[in-house]
Amino acid sequence: MPTYISLVQFTDMGTQAAKQTTQRVADWAVKVQPMGVNIKQMYWTLGEYDQVCIFDAPDDETAASVLLAADMLGNIRTQTMRAFTSSEIEMIRAKMP
Repeated sequence: MPTYISLVQFTDMGTQAAKQTTQRVADWAVKVQPMGVNIKQMYWTLGEYDQVCIFDAPDDETAASVLLAADMLGNIRTQTMRAFTSSEIEMIRAKMP
């Protein structure tokens, strides 16, 4: 299953509701689980980004839909990257011309 890494920034609204951040993540994890999305780990961070989320989704379309839905709630903005394991990179490397 594809893995994704999201760099998350709180919006002004998200900062104002920071006391509920852990509950929002827990609620979101339950909501997206039926779609095959598994939040593997969430880190709250210092610096430019407020959170780093590592999650699995069945495909890019599902990942994009849950990210867009999360952004639409107004608490966060995300930048997301597809992550590859070493075995996945080996398969990609094997296909190189």
